[in-house]
Amino acid sequence: MTGREVVEVYATGSNRGEAFFAEVGDVDTAATALTLDDGTLALVSNSRYNARGYDVRLELHGSADSVAAGLNDGLPLRSTEPGVTFPAGPPHGFFMDRLAAAFRAELAAFTDVVAGRAASPCTVDDALEVAWIAEAAALSLREHRPVRIDEVRR
Repeated sequence: MTGREVVEVYATGSNRGEAFFAEVGDVDTAATALTLDDGTLALVSNSRYNARGYDVRLELHGSADSVAAGLNDGLPLRSTEPGVTFPAGPPHGFFMDRLAAAFRAELAAFTDVVAGRAASPCTVDDALEVAWIAEAAALSLREHRPVRIDEVRR
């Protein structure tokens, strides 16, 4: 999204739902702060629970503008402001309802790569970088501290 590299990760999480997540060393709710190589902060929040439905969105906030993807009438949030009707439709209840078009596009792109009509937009280096970020997040969660990517990169 930013074209920058992640250099540090701080992850925290909790278990307020089913006990089996904690029993296997996992969490049901997580928050992760990523520091990018230019000092930009990226925040990621995850929950295995949303009583209103399936929520996936991206928000970018900066000094010049704020934009979001995924704000549509199926967004599973409820406004507490009097008279506000957004979102107007029924909330997405299942990930396939929410992401069917994205999965179709992904399958079409994959088919083009396999057929030799296009180069893969995802490189091995991209996959490794994501893996290092995930490794740093897991270590941060376990040890309750920020973890630099160069600490886990091999």
